[in-house]
Amino acid sequence: MDHLSGTRIRRDPKPATVNLRRCKLVVIKGPQRGTEFVIDGDVFQVGKAPENDLVISDETVSRVHFAIVRDAKGYLVRDMKSTNGTFLDGAEIKEAYIRAGSVIGAGASELKFTPFEERIEILPSEKEKLGDMVGRSAPMREIFGLIERIAPTDATVLIEGETGTGKDMIARTIHELSRRKDAPFIVVDCGAVAGTLIESELFGHEKGSFTGAVAARQGAFELASGGTVFLDELGELSLDLQPKLLRVLEQRELRRVGGSKTLKVDLRVVAATRKDLRSEVEKGKFREDLYFRLNVVPITAPPLRDRREDIPIFVEHFLSRLTPEGQQVPVLSDSAKNALYGHDWPGNVRELRNVIERALALGSDPGALVAPLGDLGLHRGHAPAAAAGPREPGMEFEAGLSFRDSKEKWNEVFERRYLAWLLKRADGNISKAARDADMDRKYLHKLLRKYEIDAAGVADED
Repeated sequence: MDHLSGTRIRRDPKPATVNLRRCKLVVIKGPQRGTEFVIDGDVFQVGKAPENDLVISDETVSRVHFAIVRDAKGYLVRDMKSTNGTFLDGAEIKEAYIRAGSVIGAGASELKFTPFEERIEILPSEKEKLGDMVGRSAPMREIFGLIERIAPTDATVLIEGETGTGKDMIARTIHELSRRKDAPFIVVDCGAVAGTLIESELFGHEKGSFTGAVAARQGAFELASGGTVFLDELGELSLDLQPKLLRVLEQRELRRVGGSKTLKVDLRVVAATRKDLRSEVEKGKFREDLYFRLNVVPITAPPLRDRREDIPIFVEHFLSRLTPEGQQVPVLSDSAKNALYGHDWPGNVRELRNVIERALALGSDPGALVAPLGDLGLHRGHAPAAAAGPREPGMEFEAGLSFRDSKEKWNEVFERRYLAWLLKRADGNISKAARDADMDRKYLHKLLRKYEIDAAGVADED
């Protein structure tokens, strides 16, 4: 696995870059002198047994002699209960961190450790579609380029972004383009599983380990062995479980709840969160060592309002995919396009998909779907003339206004009506309104302040 440092994609004319942190072992003494091997895994085992990552044909070397483990601090060499011991720069050790140029002794063999970095330019992809992802904006094509580069590796990926920005699609695309594509892709929503059950969900449990554990059960990490685990909303994971997750990441081993046996797992981890984990670390709510271990390849999924040029391609994509088989794909009226392209989409791509899906389900009366949008103007066949315009009272176009001014005015009217309708439907409950709209709660508060809307007052209206 290639290791990439936590370097975020730059938004400037120069190509984005990531640093690949790698290292190699060179046999400098023993039967295989001159053999060179690049370490490309989180746990790298050396010994004479064929299951090792580096097999040493030396009778003085144990079957599994030593392991090199990568953690947040660097690389750690660990003796694996070898017969003749493991030596680091001449001193026998049980485990110790390796420095550049250090020599590891195992039986009659000696191996030199050399770390190195490789700076790789990540050029924007020429594609507008990658897996099930679509987008033509510069931020999305840069993400496509990064995914194309790191998907074939086993690098751990941390995806940050607002609710509904497609973090799950990024994770699934990484898996589908990896060498693990034919193995399981297991999703665990850390925010949706009850705190008392999340440990069992991740690590599995033994029969009788707690009330209700009537049989042994494999957890997500076991089920995904050979494949990928996607930990969604990782920021919700409790502090007491974070060290256990760190152990899986660093050593690729775990114990089931109530079990004593250590189980080895071979998997890739992709995590996602809507929280700023760096800020959570500073608040003491997230372990710093776990954050740095996850943040090998950081990807930030941009909100839809910051890449409006992607809205038309999303609309086309969703209309094509969601139209029932055998039916003609609808064509949007110009007024519907104006509504969709001008909206701020606080719920991001997920909200846009939901609007299209519900409109298709309701056919000719999508006004019942989202009141402020009115009739989305879904028509089978050719689109109607642009003169139709918005049909909501107070939302008519005005002569003399530029396209930009018309769009801004229309959007303000839309947002004000949408928020009032959304809150009234939720009886003034802001948390429920945010969930219904697939919108980040903080962003909803921001919009309410912008339009001076009082949630309680809206709920009290007739």
